[in-house]
Amino acid sequence: MNSFNNGNLRRRLLSPVPPFRRRHTAVFTPKPHPIVASSQTVYPITEYEDDRVLFAILESCKQPQHFRTAVSVHCKIIKHGYETYSSLLSTLLKVYAACKNPKLAHQLLDDVSLFNLDVVPANLLIDSLMKAGETDIAKKVFSALPARDVVTWNSIIGGCVKSGYFLEAIGIFKEMLGTKIEPDGFTFASVITACSRLGALNHGKFVHDLMIEKKIELNFILSSALVDMYSRCGRIETAKSVFNAAKKHDISIWNAMINGLAMHGLAVDAISIFSTMQSENISPDAVTFIGIITACSHCGFVEKGREYFNLMKNNYLVQPQLAHYGAMVDLFARAGLLEEAYAVVKEMPREPDVVIWRTLLSACRTHRNSQLGEFVIDKIKNLGSGDYVLMSNIYCNINKWGNAETMRHNMNKKGVRKSIGKSWVELHGGVHHFKAGDRSHPETEAIYGLLENLIRRSRMDGYAPAPELVLMDISEEEKEENLNYHSEKLALAFGIFKSSPGTEIAISKNLRTCLDCHGWIKIVSRLLHRVITVRDRIRFHRFEKGSCSCGDYW
Repeated sequence: MNSFNNGNLRRRLLSPVPPFRRRHTAVFTPKPHPIVASSQTVYPITEYEDDRVLFAILESCKQPQHFRTAVSVHCKIIKHGYETYSSLLSTLLKVYAACKNPKLAHQLLDDVSLFNLDVVPANLLIDSLMKAGETDIAKKVFSALPARDVVTWNSIIGGCVKSGYFLEAIGIFKEMLGTKIEPDGFTFASVITACSRLGALNHGKFVHDLMIEKKIELNFILSSALVDMYSRCGRIETAKSVFNAAKKHDISIWNAMINGLAMHGLAVDAISIFSTMQSENISPDAVTFIGIITACSHCGFVEKGREYFNLMKNNYLVQPQLAHYGAMVDLFARAGLLEEAYAVVKEMPREPDVVIWRTLLSACRTHRNSQLGEFVIDKIKNLGSGDYVLMSNIYCNINKWGNAETMRHNMNKKGVRKSIGKSWVELHGGVHHFKAGDRSHPETEAIYGLLENLIRRSRMDGYAPAPELVLMDISEEEKEENLNYHSEKLALAFGIFKSSPGTEIAISKNLRTCLDCHGWIKIVSRLLHRVITVRDRIRFHRFEKGSCSCGDYW
């Protein structure tokens, strides 16, 4: 509704309206906005307005240029005692969120009561705030509500998940379990996704067991979420069991399984699932082909990946998107076919995005191609820390220390900070985070003592540090010292320290695991007779008896 094209409303705005019942003393009255808006963006507000007129004005103030009008309405709400009108308050909060002014939204929440806010508008308000990215305001509204229903809980949990606040989503879910409100399928779908993104297996298993206990029926959404969760938490066999028991009428469950197998480097299994899907007349979609090409990429099945790309275009008439071209670039680049990878980029019908250029740049580092790397760097418009580091590393690999130092200098000059590598391990209901050389953990001395002992034992069993991976012009001894305390090594040492002999350990890392750590963990898995899974930014590595599931190809 465009309120200000309405003749009746325009007349009401310009005519005096009797003041509403009673007045309240305002605790907070917003100051006038310093920027005076034009007559085209500020709507006339008379001395007295009723709540319906103010509501209509607010409904039309969802753009930043209407901010001054919203502040004026805020003053009128307080002045005429409308702060108990839930529709006005919720709409004003949404306007402040849309105008990117969370400070006034927080101030409004501090000064008025949401006691009279009904559940339905409260739910809509939380949902709107989450969609606007105002998570803190939404949580404040949620905390202030006198009554909540399952939709309220779903809105805040689902919003936290979509905004990346996974631990908070799990915490709010546990709080919900202490109330009389029963979680439903939507609640469980959101919480499983949170566990999936964290790689929090124990939390995920708890949620799954709770679903079974409460007899929650598995639809395709929940089945897909469970397959994804177990895959991302390193339990691919459990993911397969869930998949085999599920109804498979919807493409999403097939996609979850294929993508799960892809991240574990099980291309043969992924290809088998794809073939079964075809035989059951389930048509693959764009997501399916991203998964199957990625699976081929992780195992070096170059020709098979090329075959699926052509099948997608010619047989299923699925138009390739950026993600498909990116998967093909990765397929060729990972195999060292940099010319073919660049040929894909040149043949794209649209401009490559930064992800595709970075995929190619990463391959230039792996295969030590500084010439192509320099070309790719010029194509990335806004260089991030990873781009500078990759190019610097390319120069270091070929001992061009001066060029590497120039890249680092340019990075510092532009104020670009390097992304910090982090690893974490879930144990005994908690998630423990580590950074390279981290000494902040309360049990640091025990962790470092165990790690140094493991490094000594692994050297006796054939481990040789790879100092060339420490890309700095420093002594070999300093390089080895640098390698010893990578975040995944600290996380593994802590996992071993805190778990029983023979227990499987699962580690997650936000970056690609390095060759040195990869080789070292293989030896540790053999020495300690442990299964160790590492989920890095690229894929899963399952270390057992001295070998890795990736076959040293990642």
